[in-house]
Amino acid sequence: MALHPRSVGILFIYIISFLIGLPANLLALRAFVGRVRQSQPAPIHILLLSLTLADLLLLLLVPFKIVEAAYDFRWPLGEVVCALTAYGFYSGIYCSTWLLAGISIERYRSVAFPVQYKLFRRPLYGVIAALVSWILSFGHCSIVIIVQYLPTNNVSHAKDPPVCYDDFTDEQLRVVLPVRLELCLVLFFIPMAVTIFCYWRFVSIMLSRPHVGTQKRWRAVALAAVTLFNFLVCFGPYNVSHVVGYFQRRSQSWRACAVLLSALNACIDPLIFYFSSSAVRKAFHRELQRLRDWWASLSGWCRSRAGEPAADRGKGSFGMANVRSTKE
Repeated sequence: MALHPRSVGILFIYIISFLIGLPANLLALRAFVGRVRQSQPAPIHILLLSLTLADLLLLLLVPFKIVEAAYDFRWPLGEVVCALTAYGFYSGIYCSTWLLAGISIERYRSVAFPVQYKLFRRPLYGVIAALVSWILSFGHCSIVIIVQYLPTNNVSHAKDPPVCYDDFTDEQLRVVLPVRLELCLVLFFIPMAVTIFCYWRFVSIMLSRPHVGTQKRWRAVALAAVTLFNFLVCFGPYNVSHVVGYFQRRSQSWRACAVLLSALNACIDPLIFYFSSSAVRKAFHRELQRLRDWWASLSGWCRSRAGEPAADRGKGSFGMANVRSTKE
């Protein structure tokens, strides 16, 4: 059976997201683990490491979403795998929002209150903030597992194969829709408001200080812009679907596209890592130099292989000329 064009597009974007996001986040993970292993790591590096882990959780579950899109959004892997995949996937999305807010708070404090920030910059604060983010997201998203096993009289589950966390009965919707609205408020709108305020103040302070270098100013603006893009473009449509679904009393048909945008967050976050951490910038430039060296050596090898036959032919004709001159 031919796939719907929407399914083909979503499948393609999921694959591209996985191929780009996984190596980028693994590179960031290596850099942040090195930073955290140092004595007295800064809280922001603990938060950045936690955000990398949330992205990797999301990316490791993307292959299941690829399978779902390949089956035209039917789920062939069973009810238990559906529940666990949806639970981990949505928890990873919502864990990122409060971690991004925590990073913005750290950035704002570092420039607005530099003396107090240096005095009270303890790793424990970063650990506590990361744990709160993980508990909030995984606790709220437990509704994904709960709703799968609610008693229902609907026969829609007889579809072969069924859909995963989308085809709800009226009994399930009475539970799902209010919880989604609460998720949208607590895990999206509040952290987005905190993030916007902190980065607005952070960028204003950085631009108002004449002694701050041009590169630092550019990185501050880029960091704020990428984070805002994350909230508005990646997380925004998915959470708007919660609000619309609550008032229309049904799950929206375009949620699959909104979920896809949320997954793109794992490809955007490496830009935040790049602008936030010198360790990631160094690791990126080091790997980029390795790729350049590898490409240069590969190009040289290809050129040498392409030149060998001509050289051999030249040697052969020269040898034959020597033979003829000897005979003469």
